[in-house]
Amino acid sequence: MPNFTAKDVQALRQATGAGMLDAKKALEESDGDMDAAAQYLRVNGLAGAAKREEREASQGAVTAVRNGDAAAVVELRCETDFVAKADEFVALTDELGALVAAKGEDAASELNEEIDRLRVTLKENISIGRVRRLVAEDGQVVDTYLHQQAGRGVNAVAVVIDGGDEELAHNIAVHIAFTKPAYLSRDDVPEADVAAERATVAEISRNEGKPEAALDKIVDGRMNGWFKDRVLLDQAYVRDEKQTIAGMLGSARILAFAQVVIGA
Repeated sequence: MPNFTAKDVQALRQATGAGMLDAKKALEESDGDMDAAAQYLRVNGLAGAAKREEREASQGAVTAVRNGDAAAVVELRCETDFVAKADEFVALTDELGALVAAKGEDAASELNEEIDRLRVTLKENISIGRVRRLVAEDGQVVDTYLHQQAGRGVNAVAVVIDGGDEELAHNIAVHIAFTKPAYLSRDDVPEADVAAERATVAEISRNEGKPEAALDKIVDGRMNGWFKDRVLLDQAYVRDEKQTIAGMLGSARILAFAQVVIGA
């Protein structure tokens, strides 16, 4: 049995700024002696590692993983694109995605120790970012798309559809990657956002001298454009702009989608 407790590990972390794994190892090496453990961390250059957590992590990698009827999109964050392209960083991102796809969103925490170890190895603030898992029920289809740059995923998409096939689901996932919609349908857009935009568009139209009698029609037209930027079903399909996503679906339905983009 070790001569220290989890509280001792936490106390050493707070006192030295070391990572969890480093603090634990230091106490093991010093047989539970806090002063000796602190010295061990200092000598090995590990004190202050936890302070990296205060630094901004706006870079990283994403992955999209399908496992049977489930799919996951996961983000692992870091500070620089140099680290984001590192083989061990990308490998851990993929491992996170596979774990979430297989077991659920909470399973990502199972790799906290690996993330702690990578913080020390790569000397950056590394953390799990956005995590989403979608599951297809009977008669539904789930698929993914991952756009990569320089060996790392930068744009990950998962989508679930009902009444369609894998090809349709994949084509929609690719479309989402390029257009980055925020909502599936108009009903999903917050009413306050719609009301605020409509009021702004009406004011702009009046300032342009548009006739009051035609104002509602003009505002409706401009709001349609606003919705197309945000709502998946309203968008023109990227591979055939003559049809909308709603039109290409036919009798199929998009039930849900998830997207994670680095830097977004």
